[in-house]
Amino acid sequence: MAVTIKDVAKAAGVSPSTVSRVIADHPHINEGTKKRVRKVMEKLGYHPNFQARSLVVRSTETIGIVMPNSATQALQNPFFPEVIRGISMKAHEHQFGVYLTTGITDEEIFQQVISMVQGRRVDGIILLYSKTDDKIMNYLLEHKFPFTVIGRPNTNAERITYVDNDNIYITKQVTDYLIKLGHRKIAFIGFNLEQVFTIDRLEGYKQALHEAGLPYDEKYIIHEQCLKSEGKEGITRFLSSHEPPTALVVADDFTAIELMSYSEELNIKVPEEISIVSFNDVPLAEHMKPQLTSVNIDIFQLGFEAANCLIEIIKNPVTLPKRVTIPARMIERKSCGPIHK
Repeated sequence: MAVTIKDVAKAAGVSPSTVSRVIADHPHINEGTKKRVRKVMEKLGYHPNFQARSLVVRSTETIGIVMPNSATQALQNPFFPEVIRGISMKAHEHQFGVYLTTGITDEEIFQQVISMVQGRRVDGIILLYSKTDDKIMNYLLEHKFPFTVIGRPNTNAERITYVDNDNIYITKQVTDYLIKLGHRKIAFIGFNLEQVFTIDRLEGYKQALHEAGLPYDEKYIIHEQCLKSEGKEGITRFLSSHEPPTALVVADDFTAIELMSYSEELNIKVPEEISIVSFNDVPLAEHMKPQLTSVNIDIFQLGFEAANCLIEIIKNPVTLPKRVTIPARMIERKSCGPIHK
């Protein structure tokens, strides 16, 4: 015969409603009682029926995760599996499940979010990105649905809880590092007008140039769209131009690794002839030849804190919006060196 909540209550010396609150991790139940009840639950082999409970308390115990594009495409980028690992770890602590969007187009993803909200499929949503004009974020704000964002919102930041790195500061540090190595022609690769984090990183890059008395030159800014449309030919043309850069600040490691490959084909030596620094510090970075200098943005912690903030909002809807800043640090390896005049 299955163990019931009444059996747990009797063995723990508490009421069934107290057991229910312990299962919900209610803040008004003291930690001692929670530990005692959970120990009894484990001893008796009691497993809460969350599906039945959700009908009573109108909670799904599920977090929705919205990716910038289809799951198949997004998960090819190491950033997303790692940030989802951080979210899942925190969700597991609170016995929440996760629900991923699988739409291919922006419109399909938007319709899935509407379905999540209107159908009460999830208790809250985490956006794994921040765009300059995002109707999903606007929709969630309008419907006052619990959500958090990984990245600085471009608008309404004071109304939204978000987790981010200080992208302006860390990119300024990275650019300063290259300037101190003697570089004066430094390019910024992978700028995207729709992605707020690249806008912030470009700002940090600009600040470093300005403080060093170096001019900001548009010809050294390569847009992500150009990388996609022109590919290898465009980058080859850029790197072999009559005034090529001597150093590159690159938006992410995958693009940097691609650029290192093109440099090798052009017999441009890294770091002797061109220095490269990028972001994310994926495991492959330290196995490149030469090893790639990269900024560790603590991807796991970004996801973990985003989930932590969302669960806090779900459990206490009057929680005030806040910004959580995850420290980022440059991991110096072998892809950067002093300029050879």
